[in-house]
Amino acid sequence: MSTPEPASSPAPRRAPAPQRSKGFVVGRVAGAPVIVTPSWFLAAVALTFLFLPSVQARAPHLGAGAYLVAFVFVLLLFASVFLHEVAHALVARARGQKVTELAVTLWGGHTAYTGGLRGPLDGILVAVVGPLTNLVLAAGFWFAFQASPVLNVATYLLWAGALSNAFVGFFNLLPGLPLDGGQILESLVWAVTGRRTTGTVAAGWVGRVVAVGVLVWALVLPIVQGGGLDIMTVVWSALIGAFLWAGAGAAITNGRRREAVEGLSAGVLAVPVLVLPLGSTVADAFSARAAADRPRRVVVVGHGEVPLAVVDDDAAAAVPEASRAVTQVDAVAVPFVRGSEVATGLAGTDLLDHLAGRSGGARLVPVVDGGRVTGVLDLADVARAIRAA
Repeated sequence: MSTPEPASSPAPRRAPAPQRSKGFVVGRVAGAPVIVTPSWFLAAVALTFLFLPSVQARAPHLGAGAYLVAFVFVLLLFASVFLHEVAHALVARARGQKVTELAVTLWGGHTAYTGGLRGPLDGILVAVVGPLTNLVLAAGFWFAFQASPVLNVATYLLWAGALSNAFVGFFNLLPGLPLDGGQILESLVWAVTGRRTTGTVAAGWVGRVVAVGVLVWALVLPIVQGGGLDIMTVVWSALIGAFLWAGAGAAITNGRRREAVEGLSAGVLAVPVLVLPLGSTVADAFSARAAADRPRRVVVVGHGEVPLAVVDDDAAAAVPEASRAVTQVDAVAVPFVRGSEVATGLAGTDLLDHLAGRSGGARLVPVVDGGRVTGVLDLADVARAIRAA
């Protein structure tokens, strides 16, 4: 499960995670920590007891050893899930993403990455490689099972490994978020419509259909086949269905939020400015502001209209009136971070990525148009606009 919204068993999370999952760091892959979360231990115990009756039925002579065999199968299953996540991480990094973590969790696992998908192809490649890894593993387990000359516990584990990997692979290819197949559907709709948000919302709604389908399958199929309901199957299906429903709903919300964020531009959010050359005085700044038709920030520029600093209004007001004509304006100005200037037409996630990577922690950055500074962007205003969106 890849998590820009963004691969595991049975359902992946796609969205890049802003915070690291809590758990034990057991290694690193693609430059990111591999984390085993506390919930994994609960899953390992539950799946061991779930698999135990099958082992006891096929190998009654094992006695207490059946617990060990069941646990070995669980370890094989999670190893397959881990390889699924490794595939996501390696392809995500190859496509220019920064992988932030690989986590093994109650639901299998997820891979989180940041950087933003550059296009539909990135989304398809990152998503599809996880399930394909499981299908390749399923084929390998199956051929090893077929080649085994005897039927014993080891060959039974090969058969179970083939079946579980095939299930994880095909299940993750179902076309609804938060599954990998949902990310593929999202990317295909994105490619056709040119709007990623349209793809996200569509794949989210299909994900809700898949969530309902999982529960219907657990309840209706046994009745159609003339059998009774298995309570464990119903419980697990309900849990998985609830997880998928919540993930699909989150995907729809994130898609709509992304659409709102895409409407935010530097030019609209910026405060207009008055430009003063380096060497001007505080008195010049007050005179310029008094003549302005509306409130404006004062920006100090150097040679070639390069924005150097923005006047701190409180600091300027603190200069005694008698000293303003001899106090240079740069003495009461806050320097801009070099290279932090934003083009007036920059918008959406491109704007946010620029601010995250180039602002250097500064609150104020200059907005430029054709090499001329036209405004000052306050990151607090950007944050407020995002929350409102």
